[in-house]
Amino acid sequence: MDSKRDKEQDADCEKISAALLKSRTGEFDLESILFLKLRGLGIHDLGCIGECMTLERLDLSGNNITNLGPLASLRHLTSLNLSSNRISNIEPLRSCESLQNLNVAGNIISSIESLSSLQPLKKLENIRFKDNTYNYSNPVCRNASYRTIVLEMFPNIKVLDGERVVGRGSDLYQLCKDIDDTIKAGSYKNGQLVEHTDCKPWVEDSYWEIKRSNNAIIDEAYKQFNDVLHECRLLNNRATHVISQTERSMSLKKQPKQFAI
Repeated sequence: MDSKRDKEQDADCEKISAALLKSRTGEFDLESILFLKLRGLGIHDLGCIGECMTLERLDLSGNNITNLGPLASLRHLTSLNLSSNRISNIEPLRSCESLQNLNVAGNIISSIESLSSLQPLKKLENIRFKDNTYNYSNPVCRNASYRTIVLEMFPNIKVLDGERVVGRGSDLYQLCKDIDDTIKAGSYKNGQLVEHTDCKPWVEDSYWEIKRSNNAIIDEAYKQFNDVLHECRLLNNRATHVISQTERSMSLKKQPKQFAI
């Protein structure tokens, strides 16, 4: 019985239904749902998701979604995570006019031209087509001019694939990229990896060893200095002890005397 019930629940999760949305959010009215997380449920049909008219944040990552049509009615959506699905067409997202953050890494988007459907989204600031952390990507990212074309296509974006391209921190990203490119360029010659000889130490092994002075006068001066320093510490400890005793005795004298009645 339990296995049968589990199979029925799995079948229900394959398509988004009103019952699923209500059970996940605790809301009775679909239009009251603002945040929704349906990650890794095996969903392939978005069903009635379009009825969540006021939805602002939606996570549908790790499913089997191919058709984004029902998302076209979500005009208040600001953040959308569609990573790790089977999406090849993102045309319906052009109607999500409030969209600011979009993650479609780990799908099968193959055409640079298909990305132009996102150009009407003037508020879009953060786009991710690949994610090196989870090894997610899209066939379109293999294009040698992918980054340049995307930046030209979306001049207002601030973050591309997790890398800040505009604003505070963008210079650091660019510097790291330039350094990385320089290192790679220097490591290869005519397409082959250059073998470098073993690095040799800059100084001899005995360079860092502390050598004792042969000058008896200097050694004696160090010894006398250490003796004086030791005596100063002893005097300081004694003075501290005397001061604390004096303060304690003075505080006792200042206490008012109590008489028994």
